[in-house]
Amino acid sequence: SRLVNLIEDVIRISHMDEGVEIPREDIDLMAVVKEVIETLQTAAQKRGISIRISGDHCHIQGVRSMIYEIVQNLCDNAVKYNVENGSVDVAVKRSGKRTLLKVKDTGIGIPAERQRRIFQPFYRVDKSHSRATGGTGLGLAIVKHVAQIHKAELELNSEEKSGTSVVLTF
Repeated sequence: SRLVNLIEDVIRISHMDEGVEIPREDIDLMAVVKEVIETLQTAAQKRGISIRISGDHCHIQGVRSMIYEIVQNLCDNAVKYNVENGSVDVAVKRSGKRTLLKVKDTGIGIPAERQRRIFQPFYRVDKSHSRATGGTGLGLAIVKHVAQIHKAELELNSEEKSGTSVVLTF
């Protein structure tokens, strides 16, 4: 299962690197968030993690499958790397002509010295954690690539043992 996930992630990244123009459409970002959160509820509930969604139905232009991938990777990480009985807050809001997606958790956080490498393919902050979570080390690399394709700004704020916040500005 982990090998299949790894292969799928590598293929996704290579397709993005090819630079092939993909038709864009109008996407309700809040609808995508709600769809993703629905798929993560069971895993979150098993660990006592509450997920809160706030904001508005904001529309962006993009490739829906890729936007889903961004939201899924960020929210899945927020659940996987959270503490028991922690929380995840996902917000979608308008700021002028821009749309912001913010995923904030109360998880384990990322040490400051490792934050600049976190979006590199195959980079794992804690390699011993990969067996427990089943990750491939490609989720955040995919987030970075998809953000670049959509000309979105990506901001990471994290403090070890205090959680992580990722903001995408479209």
